[in-house]
Amino acid sequence: MIRDWDDAYANGNYIENATSYPPKWEKAAQAFRDQLATTNRARLDIAYGTLTREKYDLFLPEGTPKGLMVFVHGGYWRSFDKSTWSHFANGAVTQGWAVCMPSYTLAPNARLATITKQIATAIDHAAGEIDGPIHLSGHSAGGHLAARMICDGSPLSSQTLDRIGHVMPISGLHDLRPLRHTEMNQVLNIDAPEAQSESPALLAPARPGNKPARVTCWVGADERPEFVRQSDLLANIWTGLGANTQCVHAPDRHHFTVIDDLTDPESDMTCCLLSGIIEDGD
Repeated sequence: MIRDWDDAYANGNYIENATSYPPKWEKAAQAFRDQLATTNRARLDIAYGTLTREKYDLFLPEGTPKGLMVFVHGGYWRSFDKSTWSHFANGAVTQGWAVCMPSYTLAPNARLATITKQIATAIDHAAGEIDGPIHLSGHSAGGHLAARMICDGSPLSSQTLDRIGHVMPISGLHDLRPLRHTEMNQVLNIDAPEAQSESPALLAPARPGNKPARVTCWVGADERPEFVRQSDLLANIWTGLGANTQCVHAPDRHHFTVIDDLTDPESDMTCCLLSGIIEDGD
């Protein structure tokens, strides 16, 4: 039985030198943007709305893109923006995909339902720029937002939804009800109706292109138990609702290193994300 929900969702307290990660990410992200800018393959701050944070970066491969990958950043919906994570596009870009990385309005200035709609608008906008299949990913809170895009009644346009080939929530938060018991909810302000309407695990999966949704829940084997449980939960429930799912527990990965393999075009994570291959799937 969990008695301390704040501790259950605390990552940094259980990761050595946790505060060193964001500065390293920012440095690597800037270097990646600078590198792609030399060949005009970094299109930055594309507006998808009128608000300050309604912008995304689009990173382009050499030649015509094979499709569009979208990565949504985490931070418990209350911190970070797109510019910290640019280098995690490297694997997909090297494999020939365009990568969209959106920012969104942070809590408490936006409720989760509003953030969900912002991400859908960003993906719809980027889908108008890049042809081909669309594969979605996101980390932590971003994993929640990626999964939320393929729930029944998705805020995506029907044209965009039908192009979704694979979704990989990484360390996603799929049942928001426990977060109502944490101190962070003083910022998030998740109430009972919003926890119900915005939790992918409490919703049915959509059928992109009238086919079963293809979903890989990816989580670090060394993460806090709640993150492992949340990933297992979505894969389990959605399997029972007709989606084609699997859950991968990445060995020797914690919450801050689980996304590292997105930088590697040959990693199992990148190859799975882009291929959409589900073990034992149809």
